[in-house]
Amino acid sequence: MPRIAPVLLLVLLVAGCGSTDETASDPIQNVANDARDSVQAAQEVDVADFPKPTPGQTIDAFAAQFAADGPVAVAGTSVYRTPGGRVAFGLLDEEQKFNYGPSVVYVAPYKGGGKVEGPFAAPADVLVTDPAFRSEQAAREDDSFAAIYEANVRFRKPGNYKVLTVSDIDGTRYAAGMAAEVVSAKADVVPDVGEKAPVVETDTRGTVGGNLELLDTRVPQALELHQDSFADVVGEKPVALLFSTPALCRSRVCGPVTDALLQVKSEVGDKATFIHQETYVDNDLQKGFRKPLVQYGLPSEPWLFTVDADGRIAARLEGSFGLRAFREAVEAALQQQ
Repeated sequence: MPRIAPVLLLVLLVAGCGSTDETASDPIQNVANDARDSVQAAQEVDVADFPKPTPGQTIDAFAAQFAADGPVAVAGTSVYRTPGGRVAFGLLDEEQKFNYGPSVVYVAPYKGGGKVEGPFAAPADVLVTDPAFRSEQAAREDDSFAAIYEANVRFRKPGNYKVLTVSDIDGTRYAAGMAAEVVSAKADVVPDVGEKAPVVETDTRGTVGGNLELLDTRVPQALELHQDSFADVVGEKPVALLFSTPALCRSRVCGPVTDALLQVKSEVGDKATFIHQETYVDNDLQKGFRKPLVQYGLPSEPWLFTVDADGRIAARLEGSFGLRAFREAVEAALQQQ
């Protein structure tokens, strides 16, 4: 089995979708010239180009056919459940730079030599927003972290899994390993698609006593995302509710999700309400999550929930996610009108 990197939450976006098509920009144009071709290639994945495991083959034996001296896989999601869902990751080389190429994911139970599932396509999703929406904490053109890989993976039962990423980088297929702890759908306490969104009071100028530093840690602040409390607007029209902390996230790539909220807001206009909620009490990591996150049962950040006009969750995203995933999540809520 290739090297298994510690499961680090990256905690942090392509064509536009549906109602945002007319104004959506193509994020690939914001990627640095020297990385644009590789990121573009990583957006287009044909699973037929990758081998399938043979019956009875363990994931360790299957992985042996690939080069293991390439970048390591760093997890961009931390919540996994049956029957499956998003697995996001980055590929980090020994110089701490991110690498890009067409990629897929394979999974198998950690013990017992269970069946290897895959390949699952893992196209790259660009993180770099247009300059007008880019904060000081955001990914930039010259940042090697320009995109996140994302696969929709199947997990047949709860338990610990080996996750194998295989990427074609400059003509060589490299394998890298991660681990995933998978719970049953019943054990997942975070509100799910189709359920009524918990009606929570999110912070506005009034709830923080006018202390704008508590309201928004983004630089510059995006106060237009804090005009309404979620409780006051849910059920009137679609809402995109983002729980994130641009300044206090645990890696350098957290900022883009809040910037993406602003960019998609500009594309959608008044068809939906866009709300950002800071994460930590008094912006102090030691004090834990603020009340709205506790009410949603969130074990991590960032999280995005898009809610349709009837107040039901249309999509949810956790961890690292790019503009494509963000737009698709908002479109899911708009389509329910």
